[in-house]
Amino acid sequence: MRHPATSVDEILGLYQRWGDTGYDEELSQSSHAAQVAAWAVAEGADDCQVAAALLHDVGHLLVMEDRDDAGTEVAADLQHELLGARYLSGLFPPEVTRPIALHVQAKRYRCAVDPGEVQRLSAGSQTSLARQGGPMTAEEAAHFARQPSASDALHLRIRDDAGKLLDADVAPVASYRPLLGRLAVRR
Repeated sequence: MRHPATSVDEILGLYQRWGDTGYDEELSQSSHAAQVAAWAVAEGADDCQVAAALLHDVGHLLVMEDRDDAGTEVAADLQHELLGARYLSGLFPPEVTRPIALHVQAKRYRCAVDPGEVQRLSAGSQTSLARQGGPMTAEEAAHFARQPSASDALHLRIRDDAGKLLDADVAPVASYRPLLGRLAVRR
């Protein structure tokens, strides 16, 4: 079990070490994170939502770091969303970590309430959806919708799906250091 993050520098170090690698998509971890954060900024999201957008897949980086391997295909669901949320909870408020913890459930929810959503997902997200349990059942969807951070997680998910363009010109992950520092100080 990894210890919770203790500094913004520690988190940004993960992106320095592993951000150039991919996962289920053709773009890099850092490019995806920066694009999702850029969508949040463009939509006028608050600082916590921007931080959640930027850091939502930090769990993928933790898995790579723990395995010291970015090239091996992962066949099992490693629950990167929960790993990331737990890791970040030592430094950031629940308004950042709860949507991160729920963003995979948000994908499953969206695919349950709109079956056409599955076809709109990227190939990588379709593959991971299968690993993550597929679209929710009606009971799971009703439970998800009652979660306090469900709305924020759904917004994050929409941004997540939009942030998968190759060669997008957006601010880099490191440019969010001041925003992350402001949020971490509040803890």
